[in-house]
Amino acid sequence: MPATESGNPPLPDFASVVAKVKPSVVAINTEVVTYDVFNRSFTQEGAGSGWIMDEDGHIVTNNHVVQGARSITVTLADERTFPADVVGTDALTDLAVLKVDAQSLAGLAIGDSSRLRVGDWVLAVGNPLGLGISAKEGIVSSLEVSIQMSSVQTLRDLIETSAAINPGNSGGPLVNMAGEVVGITSAKISAIGVEGMGYAISMRAAIPIIEELVQKGYIVRPWLGITVCDVNPWLALQYDLAVTSGAFVTQVGQDSPAAIAGISPGDVIVRMGDEDISDAQRLIQMIHAQEVGGEVEIIFWRGEVNKTTRAVLAESPQP
Repeated sequence: MPATESGNPPLPDFASVVAKVKPSVVAINTEVVTYDVFNRSFTQEGAGSGWIMDEDGHIVTNNHVVQGARSITVTLADERTFPADVVGTDALTDLAVLKVDAQSLAGLAIGDSSRLRVGDWVLAVGNPLGLGISAKEGIVSSLEVSIQMSSVQTLRDLIETSAAINPGNSGGPLVNMAGEVVGITSAKISAIGVEGMGYAISMRAAIPIIEELVQKGYIVRPWLGITVCDVNPWLALQYDLAVTSGAFVTQVGQDSPAAIAGISPGDVIVRMGDEDISDAQRLIQMIHAQEVGGEVEIIFWRGEVNKTTRAVLAESPQP
């Protein structure tokens, strides 16, 4: 952009970008049934954001915005409100697609997140604190960031931004100065001494997931059929394990590839193929890096005995 008389380039025209994007950003409200310490049920309300993907009424948001919801309503920028159906969700990537039966919808254009540079201006548009659609400006602070959200979930290819991210922003679009979606707001690190670290799932990572959710309603991945957790000193002591690291098997699905291969609850997987397995997250990464129908060698401990088996990975079952 041209420089001003002072020699400094002017700020981008944020107002024009917001005017272009805001009509396609929605507020999402949910009701979730939960239970108190006395096992009494009560309804908890939640708020999030989303954006219209196409004129057919598909809306993109985060999985955690709608997970477990008994009812979901979507409020458009023109204040029309519609019940929403879940087309598909994927907890691993924290993405979800909803659908509303509405007319005259305008979808947002999708941008090329691989062309982003650190320092580029971006806008986070969403429904912070459930108070209505608003916009916050910032820059791209870092690219291709990974954050471990839990022992079995790591969000990858994230865009870090200085744009203010607050509860309720989740699922809203992060847009470039052309008004194109380059990311989906997903996470914020909140801790003492930490400020202004918000994250969005890049569209490069999100598009294949979104497309498969629309087509199939769920994501097909290689599947071993086990539930695992990290081996830690407490677990090793409680179960008298022979190792202090690895993926501890807590459940094995009936007739799953793991069951057929002879893996049982209480086993500790320490190697798959040529890779050592230090924790549950590493095992999950290794499984997803394989092909459906591929055979893998698995080394595990059962008590004091080291065993080797082979498993043929199946297609993940429909949720």
